[in-house]
Amino acid sequence: MDRSNGLFAALYEDRGGQIFLGILATLTLVVLLFHLVVPPDSPLHVPTWVVALMGKYLCYALLALSVDLIWGFCGILSLGHGAFFALGGYAMGMHLMRQIGDRGVYGNAELPDFMVFLNWKELPWYWHGFDSFAFAALMIFLVPGLLGFVFGWLTFRSRVTGVYLSIISQAMTYALLLAFFRNEMGFGGNNGLTDFKELLGFDLKSDGMRSSLFVASALALAMGYVICRFIVSSKLGRVLVGIRDAEDRIRFLGYRVEHYKLFVFTLSSMMAGLAGALYVPQVGIINPGEFSPANSIEIVIWVAIGGRGSLYGAALGAVLVNYGKTYFTSALPEAWLFVLGGLFIAVTLFFPKGIVGSLASFPSLRRSAKAEPPTGGADG
Repeated sequence: MDRSNGLFAALYEDRGGQIFLGILATLTLVVLLFHLVVPPDSPLHVPTWVVALMGKYLCYALLALSVDLIWGFCGILSLGHGAFFALGGYAMGMHLMRQIGDRGVYGNAELPDFMVFLNWKELPWYWHGFDSFAFAALMIFLVPGLLGFVFGWLTFRSRVTGVYLSIISQAMTYALLLAFFRNEMGFGGNNGLTDFKELLGFDLKSDGMRSSLFVASALALAMGYVICRFIVSSKLGRVLVGIRDAEDRIRFLGYRVEHYKLFVFTLSSMMAGLAGALYVPQVGIINPGEFSPANSIEIVIWVAIGGRGSLYGAALGAVLVNYGKTYFTSALPEAWLFVLGGLFIAVTLFFPKGIVGSLASFPSLRRSAKAEPPTGGADG
């Protein structure tokens, strides 16, 4: 069977994935229809801010998908994936800052406003090239992917696993947090990058661009899911699950475990970078706060609540938790962290397989659960 047939076979047998992709396509079409076609004075009209908010949720879903790929199927519990998300966001933010040109507060066509304010005399070398969208798009994948590759190569070849790897990954994102807070780094310091004007020549605040970014986020999520499903349904995926459940046995059989881990970790890092790049133009800002270790921990909570080892469960968990965050931070801002913590504890105690994993235990839905996470093990 060739590669394309393998992909279609994986999707054909994935009942839950079919439902997920169908809901995603329907949601995208409905939102676009009610936003662009329905008159603004109609109660059925979807306003621009809702489109941007839903686009943000889809970016979070792609980020959760990237974590589930390595945690749910390979047993790598990363508490630093927020770093890859933020790096992808900064790559996009740098391109958007270069597009401002002389329309900034200080009217400098070469230097961003924060550099003029800090008395920078020339553009740093690492900012060159970001005036090109093609170059920025390359950096969106290359920078997070390179960091993921280096981090993975150093840790996996040293056979660092379990809680030690989780702590090291969290230390990595915290170090980047401290570095990006410094003004002399040239990334806007505490304020980060903001005041974006346009993307590809189109106004970022226009309905058409907001809709386009929403569609791009939906397509990225769909493609990310298809790629992940193909990987976990292939021989590579079976090796990854074997590493998750019995790494020493897989190594004894002759497999280069560190190579498999490195591949899937690098791919996951690039997916997280893409999620960050799509996130930034929709929220209008990127700052060092995205490197916060708490953000990376929250991503793991999304995956655990939705259902580790199911892919679409991770995406569902990201959307549901962030919808709850939007609601509670508005209605009961002081109670949100208690709600999130309580929800995580409740799921861990009563629904250890998450929402999707628990639903898949019913006979009628059991076929859609392609790979359930282990009940224990050193890697989480």
